[in-house]
Amino acid sequence: MKEVSFLQMKDGTKEDYLLLNKHEKKFIENTPDRLIKFISGLTKTLDGYKINRLEHSLQTATRALNDKADDEMIVAALLHDIGDELAPLNHAEYAAAVIKPYVTEKTHWIVEKHGEFQMYYYAHHLGGNKNQRDKYKGHKYYQDTINFCENWDQKSFDPNFKSLSLKEFVPFVKKIFSRKPYSN
Repeated sequence: MKEVSFLQMKDGTKEDYLLLNKHEKKFIENTPDRLIKFISGLTKTLDGYKINRLEHSLQTATRALNDKADDEMIVAALLHDIGDELAPLNHAEYAAAVIKPYVTEKTHWIVEKHGEFQMYYYAHHLGGNKNQRDKYKGHKYYQDTINFCENWDQKSFDPNFKSLSLKEFVPFVKKIFSRKPYSN
């Protein structure tokens, strides 16, 4: 059997689903490679900035690494904006959904909320609420998210910053995405 016998899922057999499960496991194992390929293509996005989205991601991850963040947070810093390409209005939630099975609750929350926290730097210029993040005051990861944004994300638009190459982050991505998924 090389493909399923059904046309509707409700008609699938145990053999069909065992076959699909085998293929899905292999597909999941290749997630790090697909992520690296995807992020490597972020070179033509977001006109108007001095650098492209790939370089922003590399700068953010390099800053996290330079600050001796753990491997999980370095990967989160690298991938935090992967949603910009396909989900520009909710990019943070998109990126958080991708990493969720492989990271702690804390890292997931930081990535999921970083978009709102970043508004602190610009929303008031566009008639928005720069203090939107304040609705999370008292949350256990509030300050961690402020730190993520202040120390790494918001300052990573510098064409003169010397970031590491994407190749140097591949082992980090492979390590995090080879973990047994969390059940969070």
